[in-house]
Amino acid sequence: MRPLPTSLFVSPRMLGIVMVLIGSTLWGVSGTASQQLFQHDGFSAAWLVDVRMGLSGIVLLVSVVFTQGTPKLWAVWKRPRDAFHLIAFSLAGLLMVQYSYLASIHDGNAAMATFLQYLGPAVILLYVTLKARRLPTQIEGVALVFALVGTFLLVTNGAWGKVVVPPAAVIWGLISAITLAIYTVSPYSLIRRYGSAPIIGWGMLIGSIGCSMVAPPWQTGHSRFSTGSLILIGFVVVFGTLLAFYLYLSSTNYITPSETSLIACMEPLSAAAASVIWLHTHLGVATVAGGVCILITVILLGVKSNTPSGN
Repeated sequence: MRPLPTSLFVSPRMLGIVMVLIGSTLWGVSGTASQQLFQHDGFSAAWLVDVRMGLSGIVLLVSVVFTQGTPKLWAVWKRPRDAFHLIAFSLAGLLMVQYSYLASIHDGNAAMATFLQYLGPAVILLYVTLKARRLPTQIEGVALVFALVGTFLLVTNGAWGKVVVPPAAVIWGLISAITLAIYTVSPYSLIRRYGSAPIIGWGMLIGSIGCSMVAPPWQTGHSRFSTGSLILIGFVVVFGTLLAFYLYLSSTNYITPSETSLIACMEPLSAAAASVIWLHTHLGVATVAGGVCILITVILLGVKSNTPSGN
């Protein structure tokens, strides 16, 4: 899909900001919907990942055919290097970020999983400083301290020597932070060349195929299908996956990736609010403080990335 048209009343930058706000909010609420499906309806994380990615990918690719034509659909496969890049992004980026995030929700809760995922910018910072063999700057150092404190508060609820969150949920949450960084940065050149819909559509479909090799979607296990669960699945697929990913990645047509990551802080806030209001999840004072620390980390690194070099 081509960049959305703007008018005299909506600047490109404002459109990009609104796209991120809506997309990240939908992500957060869909995380809580997933928690409901896991903990009350017996669905597995792998099954939901497979279904949400497969259906979203098919819908996006069909839309490309009708709106842009068949040649646009297959364009990325005509360049072997770009095709390999797409497959790597699909499996190491889209598939892993979705599975690790939902697995963390499955073993913990949506609010905690989302906050842990937003350690992604701190993970990128550590990689960059280690690769460059340099010490963090003052702002980077402060951001890392907030990230460490926030992680400690999230997993211990402020109690020294006691982990109150299931270890599996923490591990998957940290993996999702790493893969969040991969999927945010990796497809940038592909989207610029081929557009958001073809790349995200193929990425979703390829990721679904990869997931189905491990967990076939027809093996539903102890899942309980009902009107309520089908509505939640539909919401997760259409709004929490298809629309959210498209808005988030398409926003880079109007604002920078660093600005996108910064504004997307709405996701953990919406996930936490939905968990408390909808599922009555109890968030202790230390847990809330930990989430705030991680949001401060993202804000500090986002402000730093937008600061002109030399200042």
